Amino acid sequence: VLAAAIASMIVGGLWYSPILFGKTWIRLSGMTAETLGKAKAKGMTKSYVITFIGSFAMAYVLAHFVSFVGSSTITDALQLGFWIWLGFVGTVSLGSILWEGKSWGLWFLNNSYQLVNITLAAIILSLWPW
Repeated sequence: VLAAAIASMIVGGLWYSPILFGKTWIRLSGMTAETLGKAKAKGMTKSYVITFIGSFAMAYVLAHFVSFVGSSTITDALQLGFWIWLGFVGTVSLGSILWEGKSWGLWFLNNSYQLVNITLAAIILSLWPW
């Protein structure tokens, strides 16, 4: 669970960095480098700690799903990650488009991250020697 939570933080850090999709995320979010700089100036430690707690909780709950369905192969993990994402993330997050006026591009960017994140965690949890 700890390894899956750490992997989640690494993937998130890369996904939303300028190396991958950070600039696109800023544009689609309606943010600017200035507003992002102000957020950093406030102190990011609290945000990172809360994000890690959320990642740990997600991995912990996902570990129960892995155990419940008996996921033990990469194929099992890919299927589990996809169905968990579709049932609990992809569908629920549609509200941000339907009711908050967010763009489909932002939905796709954030949900692609969540799909990769959950699937990677499912792979780690399924293949980890218990």
